[in-house]
Amino acid sequence: MSPTDPASPVHNPADDPPPRHPAEPGAADCCGEGCVRCVYDLYEDALERYQAELAAWRARHP
Repeated sequence: MSPTDPASPVHNPADDPPPRHPAEPGAADCCGEGCVRCVYDLYEDALERYQAELAAWRARHP
């Protein structure tokens, strides 16, 4: 494949930036009422997705 071939994989790091770490919720973001889906639960979910995305990005950029 040539560099001008549209099927050629892109190897420019600017075209594949690393994932961004999710913002951690502040103490004021939690109401403290024991919500089933607390902002801290949502943060943990986002953090797990981030870690998986970061591992995949690192595999693409050894």
